[in-house]
Amino acid sequence: MELLNEIWQTARRNKLRTTLTGFAVAWGIFMLIVLLGAGNGLINANLKQSDRFLSNSMVVFGGQTAKAYQGMKEGRNIRLQTKDVDATSGEFTDYVDEVGARYSISATISTNQEYISTTVLGVYPNHTKIDKMELLYGRFVNDIDQKGKRKVLVLSNKQAKELEPKDYKKLLGRYVKVNNFMFQVVGIYKDTEQGQAEAFSTYSAIKNIFGANTDDAGNIEFTFHGLTTENENEDFETDYRHRINANHQVHPEDESAVWMWNRYTQSLQMQDGISIIRTALWVVGLFTLLSGIVGVSNIMLITVKERTHEFGIRKAIGAKPWSILKLIIIESVIITTFFGYIGMVLGICANEYMDATIGHEAVDTGLFQATMFLDPTVGLDVCFEATMVMVIAGTIAGLIPAYKASRIRPIEALRAD
Repeated sequence: MELLNEIWQTARRNKLRTTLTGFAVAWGIFMLIVLLGAGNGLINANLKQSDRFLSNSMVVFGGQTAKAYQGMKEGRNIRLQTKDVDATSGEFTDYVDEVGARYSISATISTNQEYISTTVLGVYPNHTKIDKMELLYGRFVNDIDQKGKRKVLVLSNKQAKELEPKDYKKLLGRYVKVNNFMFQVVGIYKDTEQGQAEAFSTYSAIKNIFGANTDDAGNIEFTFHGLTTENENEDFETDYRHRINANHQVHPEDESAVWMWNRYTQSLQMQDGISIIRTALWVVGLFTLLSGIVGVSNIMLITVKERTHEFGIRKAIGAKPWSILKLIIIESVIITTFFGYIGMVLGICANEYMDATIGHEAVDTGLFQATMFLDPTVGLDVCFEATMVMVIAGTIAGLIPAYKASRIRPIEALRAD
């Protein structure tokens, strides 16, 4: 207790020095936590976007030819057909698991009093495995619906509220009109606000009603396995593109005729990007922490030098070298721990403020809304580790000059300025 009181009196006599030491400690830890928190906020938002899709899945779209081939000019529009769906499911079984398709129409959905204009997607039951959604009420389309070409409908909660403002849950089981055809509402899902919400029905029903006179298959989607590297995915995409291009008399090397959205390679690229961001944040954060360590070290060196005369008096009246060494070490530990804790708390508060103000906030890009910042927090383990690094660094910074001071002869210490 006497030692702590002595340290307190020393700090009171040297308020500026103690404040500068504490500020260097607190600032280094504060900036590290804020930087890591902000970086985690950006990373978490991107991960949330990617989590909406199954990583080992692809969506295939028709495009426009960029090369002339077999007497036909470039610039032809390519629309995927039923034979492309059959080729996907029948000729690539080594990798492809479940194959589905999307057939979209623009439609007006109406009840007796209300109506909305939206896109209705005819999909296979495996669509929710590929594009994840949260069902609030009811169910999604199933195999029985698909086989029976049932006219069923799954709406978003916002669409349902527009059609039934008082209690949208009452729409479940009711029939609504999709253009001129009656569809039964079997499910309501949570709107993610990532683009315009779509209504869903069975691929067989939508294709049969609205596309019966065409061979247009819409877009193809499928899950796959066994493709774990970028090279393997690129090889598969090349083989797949050659096969689909052959169905449409397109040059085998024409990459514009068929466009593939490969979620797995996108996920790999995102992971690489996240690793780079994390490394950059830690490098910047550690340099910030290092600047605090340098500041503490310099101040501790000055502190010991200023107190050399005092240490000489202590030794002259019988103080042991260890008592002087202990005094400096404990003082350094207490100051760095106290101000390190303040920096840690302020950093956590700053992250919580960011989370409360811009966290979860969606940015409207014009085409869709996206969450750009989510949960900008840092684990308590990182906070404590950063604080301990500063405490240890401050202790070492004080230890070296303190050791020299404890070894100096009293007469020399008393002569020091």
